[in-house]
Amino acid sequence: MFQRNYETVFILTPVLSDVQMKDTVDKFVNLLKELGADVINVENWGLKKMAYTIEKKTTGFYVMVEFKADPTLIRKFEVEFRRDEKVMRFLTTVLDKHSIVYAERRRKGEFNKKVEAKEEATK
Repeated sequence: MFQRNYETVFILTPVLSDVQMKDTVDKFVNLLKELGADVINVENWGLKKMAYTIEKKTTGFYVMVEFKADPTLIRKFEVEFRRDEKVMRFLTTVLDKHSIVYAERRRKGEFNKKVEAKEEATK
């Protein structure tokens, strides 16, 4: 099977409790694994203010999932997003070679080190 690297960002409704939010994220991560994808990274960005209202809500729980999968399973994965009323928006993108390198560096925290170094230099 030919596999590509993907990144999906989805926004969950803010009325969920922490337990409901984590259960929903786990549901989608487990779905990816069942479909044969390799989940690389899951980041919970927390409750954030949105640029515009969606379903009369101004905030939402943002979650980003990086995974490696066969292109044919993306449609099945996105159908589940459309069926779940807890998901307000989602976007799946294919990562090119530059994005893959950037994502690896971000996971290692290389970009945070530069910010910390600048803060120490100003003290």
